[in-house]
Amino acid sequence: MEGGSIYVRERGKLRRVGDTALAPAAPPADGRTESRAPANKHGRITSRAEGSLRFSESLFQMTLSFVVDNIQYVDSLVGFPEQIGRTVFSAAAEGHVFSGPDASKALRLFADAYGETLLGSLCLRNRFPLLHERMEEIRTFCSLKSLDLFGCRLGDQHEIFQHVTSLANLVRLFIGANGLSDAGLQRLTAAVRMRRAGLDSLQVLDVSYNPISDRALRYLTCLPELSALDVSQTGMRISPGLQKSMWGLLGLLHCRQPLDVFHHSGCETDGWAEQVVNQWESIGLKTPTQKEVGESRMSALGFCKSGAFRVVLLSVFVFSQRLFLTDGRQKRIRDVLSSSGPVHGSKQDASREELHFYRPTAGVQEPPSSTVNPRLGQGKRKLDPERGVSHQSPPRKIGVSSALTAEDMDLLSSY
Repeated sequence: MEGGSIYVRERGKLRRVGDTALAPAAPPADGRTESRAPANKHGRITSRAEGSLRFSESLFQMTLSFVVDNIQYVDSLVGFPEQIGRTVFSAAAEGHVFSGPDASKALRLFADAYGETLLGSLCLRNRFPLLHERMEEIRTFCSLKSLDLFGCRLGDQHEIFQHVTSLANLVRLFIGANGLSDAGLQRLTAAVRMRRAGLDSLQVLDVSYNPISDRALRYLTCLPELSALDVSQTGMRISPGLQKSMWGLLGLLHCRQPLDVFHHSGCETDGWAEQVVNQWESIGLKTPTQKEVGESRMSALGFCKSGAFRVVLLSVFVFSQRLFLTDGRQKRIRDVLSSSGPVHGSKQDASREELHFYRPTAGVQEPPSSTVNPRLGQGKRKLDPERGVSHQSPPRKIGVSSALTAEDMDLLSSY
């Protein structure tokens, strides 16, 4: 190029062709000099005397920090090795990425790629505030094999039911002490009975401490692999009729000894996301600061001085009077308060009467007579060995089409 200057670098020195060499200032004794580039959050950038750059942090760490900071723009992690995925997940968890506004999207990214490895077992026993506060995030765990919702106050129409019925790999489900009635159990299984899919792998079911009756057993016929059922402290009582219904509908026998599978000691949160669940609980239990307490007190004081407080107080008084007018409503309140069930490990839990049922081995052709209380069987007509079920194998469960009712169709249309 005419009229221009040409510069060349020789042995670390810059000079212009046809002119004297333009050498930089003498480097320090260690042969390195700090560049004028400012430090960033990934580490400080330095340059050597020969012109090459050097970073105080490895390239992998810089890349990892960049990915974590922009995790919302990642489309998929499918195909990435588990070692890389776990490293990225741990870094994101340490940065509280899964506690922010885009937590569910970030969790779904890892759930789609790593499934059960992310979280295979979730225990929320008696932790109902955590369930209700993190419902959207919990629904991203689609590969659970064990789910414990004991004492989470679900009722009959909780939104978690739709997620539970979509868990194809679920093996153990604990929904005891949730105020679940026959209608709630019907609602829980309605989608399964209609689609003829869902909960195909469920083997263990705990519905104890719920106001359900033996009429609800027909809603469980859509669970082909069910082999252990806990109905302790429900509307069911051990009797020849109940045992006959269990055997005829579900192929289950009464177990005189408590089954170990229903002990809470065997259930825990397991997977990469365990630390995230603990973070959520810590955030929920966080004590408010003194400033927040002061602002809350000032707001409450201003409300009490306003006329609206008198209106609210009067409304509460009128509502309480109506609430306690009848004994039926008082009984309903007592049932709701007692539906949470006992806390595991308490004296009440240790002394409760267990009512467990199990599926016998393939060689059993009839219910053993020892499972029936002899005093309950006195005066009853014995089964005809030629016409009874004594020589039959466990009967097939009722077909899905015959189990659907008009109420089921109304429930399904509400989904």
